Amino acid sequence: MFKTSIGKIKIYTDGANLDSIIKLSNNPLIDGITTNPTLMRKSGVTNYMNFANAAVKACKEKSISLEVFADNQSEMIKQAKILSSLSKSVVVKIPITNSEGISSIKVIKSLMIEKIPINITAILTTDQLDDCIKIINENNKVYLSIFAGRIADTGRDPKPIFKHYHEKIRERKLNFTNLLWASTREVFNVYEAISCNCDIITITPEIIQKLRFKDYDLKKLSLETVQMFREDSILSNYSIN
Repeated sequence: MFKTSIGKIKIYTDGANLDSIIKLSNNPLIDGITTNPTLMRKSGVTNYMNFANAAVKACKEKSISLEVFADNQSEMIKQAKILSSLSKSVVVKIPITNSEGISSIKVIKSLMIEKIPINITAILTTDQLDDCIKIINENNKVYLSIFAGRIADTGRDPKPIFKHYHEKIRERKLNFTNLLWASTREVFNVYEAISCNCDIITITPEIIQKLRFKDYDLKKLSLETVQMFREDSILSNYSIN
């Protein structure tokens, strides 16, 4: 949990490196781990289930989101049940559509009936959020992963979306539905997410390291920056003649 003067938020970290997951799981700041096939491929994972089992153990009962990758809806449900069976700490990630753009709402609804915790991922539009809100009830454990960074990449401000759906969730008393700020780009996004009443934000280990700068003295940071420039110029043996 990361706390500031304006509020607090749960910190989840993205990754697919087991050594990093083990280290971060021991960090009291970290509340959970998320991963996806793209991150796993970049980390050199070759066997999905071997990694999933190892990651679940490494998380030490902290929440871990593992993603299905099937395109067929019945196969998505089958994969979700297998992943969910690994541990009570597993939250199954279901993309809001498959790779052909077909909505996953039927899959999500089916898994909710089975009481499987779900992380609905890759949400970018209000229509997608409306479709999700319609089928969630007060007993469903759901993360709504809104890809704020990707929305911002298009020149749109994601904050109004979070604020609007925070109110909708409150109005419907969906006490186990969490808004999750995903595709985080910088530390300031953490503060933006808190201001929008987000429950969770996923951030990389690199950004987690920068959380230590909370309320850091800017004059001191300025001096340290200049000192860095000076040290690197000396180490590089630069000259201007």
